[in-house]
Amino acid sequence: MAENETNIQFLKEVEEGERFRFGKNWANFLRTLNDDRIKEAEESLINKLGIKSLNGLRFLDIGSGSAIFSLAARRLGAEVVSFDFDLDSVGCAKFLKEHYFPKDKSWTISQGSALDSEFIEGLGKFDIVYSWGVLHHTGNMALALDNAVIPVRDGGRLFISIYNDQGGASRRWTKVKKFYSSGFWGRMLISVIYIPLMMLSDFKGNYFNPIRMVRFYRDYYKCRGMSRWHDIIDWIGGYPFEVAKPEEIFEIYKDKGFILQELKTCAGGLGCNEFVFKHVE
Repeated sequence: MAENETNIQFLKEVEEGERFRFGKNWANFLRTLNDDRIKEAEESLINKLGIKSLNGLRFLDIGSGSAIFSLAARRLGAEVVSFDFDLDSVGCAKFLKEHYFPKDKSWTISQGSALDSEFIEGLGKFDIVYSWGVLHHTGNMALALDNAVIPVRDGGRLFISIYNDQGGASRRWTKVKKFYSSGFWGRMLISVIYIPLMMLSDFKGNYFNPIRMVRFYRDYYKCRGMSRWHDIIDWIGGYPFEVAKPEEIFEIYKDKGFILQELKTCAGGLGCNEFVFKHVE
């Protein structure tokens, strides 16, 4: 699918209330970006992958979002290819490249879909394929999971995270997210209800201690360089939305010739389970 066709499809889904504008949220997030956040993103990559440097490696960022991890990979020495379905997210990547690596030929950026196997095949092979919190937002997670295998070279790694299946709670959240994405009034109503509820949950998690709460928000960047506020917006609005149990993801990739190297679950709660797979040569 050509970039122009991809953009038309993206805008059509947004207009029909079938897609949250992830890129607008991530563009706002970039206003908070600093060296501390970038360093945390770098640390999260090398710690999960179990390597100290990405020098000489090819890194594919499927659904690059804010592109902080594309930037982190490039700073760690990788040749980086970033793509996203959301045009605003593509803009985030271009902004970071222009700011940190202007005219760099080792970082390429495009608009594309994780559901477009022909597009993905055309990108070539990579040592690391990274897709954190993306494949469950495509509208066809099964196909996206399959397509994520295409660019992994023999012996390469696949680093993904997928929302945890909570049964009935996941189905209720799907309705919330769909309503948020339905238009202005859906966005306003869900924001008025759920943002305070999620902040109250954070307050409860910090034992109703205002000082602990302030520290929690202040230090949240230590979680992969992220921002709690932007993560809340991403959570309540993130539609399309699919989920999976950890064992389901494990079985899918075991059948495709991958072994699990690293697993971090969210202990059955809200959030993503993280997986690092290695392709068996």
